[in-house]
Amino acid sequence: MPSIKQVQITFDCAEPERVARFWCEVLGYVAPSPPDGFATWDDVNLSLPPEERDAWFACSDPSGAGPRLYFQRVPEGKVAKNRVHLDVRVGTGLVGDERLAVLEAESARLVALGAVQQRVLLADEENESCIVMQDVEGNEFCLD
Repeated sequence: MPSIKQVQITFDCAEPERVARFWCEVLGYVAPSPPDGFATWDDVNLSLPPEERDAWFACSDPSGAGPRLYFQRVPEGKVAKNRVHLDVRVGTGLVGDERLAVLEAESARLVALGAVQQRVLLADEENESCIVMQDVEGNEFCLD
């Protein structure tokens, strides 16, 4: 049986490009170039029937190491907590106050981009500190 080499994570959302561009900023990902024959993604959208415009957007890790993120427009809004979420690892290798300071600084950067900080979970014997956040459409993720 062949092993899986690549993973794509798909987000349901109302505004795919807006959410994708937020995650590009969070992770240092890049959006793809528009298809041949188009100067911009706006040009691509204008060439499509109205019901297909802004239906999806994607971004990827420029190093190729991380998974591709795909954002697809869906008609329904988010109504419950995510069953799967991303953990954004920014405090790796740090402990105590130093770790918490890095998490809080990254949280402040992401809040400026439109994220919402939900709560800070402080370390105990079993878990490291993390900050629970929401992206620009309310999808939960953790800074840890």
